[in-house]
Amino acid sequence: MSDAGSEEFDEERGSLGEYEGDRNEAGERHGQGKAVLPNGDTYQGCYESGKRSGQGTYKFKNGARYAGEWCLNLKHGQGIFHYPDGSKYEGSWLNDQRHGLGVYSYPNGDTYDGEWLHHQRHGQGTYTYQETGSQYMGTWVQGKMESFGELVHLSHRYQGNFANNAPSGPGKYMFDIGCEQHGEHLYIDQAKGDGEEEELAVSTLKWKPKSFSSLSSRHTEELQSTCGGRLRQSDRKKRQDLQL
Repeated sequence: MSDAGSEEFDEERGSLGEYEGDRNEAGERHGQGKAVLPNGDTYQGCYESGKRSGQGTYKFKNGARYAGEWCLNLKHGQGIFHYPDGSKYEGSWLNDQRHGLGVYSYPNGDTYDGEWLHHQRHGQGTYTYQETGSQYMGTWVQGKMESFGELVHLSHRYQGNFANNAPSGPGKYMFDIGCEQHGEHLYIDQAKGDGEEEELAVSTLKWKPKSFSSLSSRHTEELQSTCGGRLRQSDRKKRQDLQL
């Protein structure tokens, strides 16, 4: 996610470039108009007392563009922004920042649909991984998965606590064949080093199972064997999906 090259030209500083449109009695841009700015950007839409206000479309010379609501030269309200890297955000803005509900489509096909605060994923939201079809649905804090969430894969899902974009603490795996495994994710310190050098501790995230349940006790042993194998596969898949 990048906002590089997406800052609008300040029409209040220096030369205002070319303008064609309505003006008020004070000679300020007011009403409908079109401006070609000194840096090559263009704006077409509403002005109020010399400032972009209301509906308008701003096109950057690098190919990016914003179409939506403005207030006092700032993106404010509902709008769609196409970024230079091919990503797109459609949703709510506050004082020039993504804020409120919105959908962000990433260049690799991933999407995030949910709440934003100060340009970051924050609140409740769903992140969909295009390559695998997996989804994370839950809480975000300053752009990262935090607190309670659910990671859904094709044939199973994980529910539990997350911290810093990874499972942390108690949770459970639920499989579509009718079994659940409860446990917790723990960081295990493993010594790394040799010779006379001081060994360094490396923390590795491990799943520690605690209990197992199934919808049918008649198939418990079969399900334990099947779910155990799928769980080992899911750990590898989950580590790949969580690379945001």
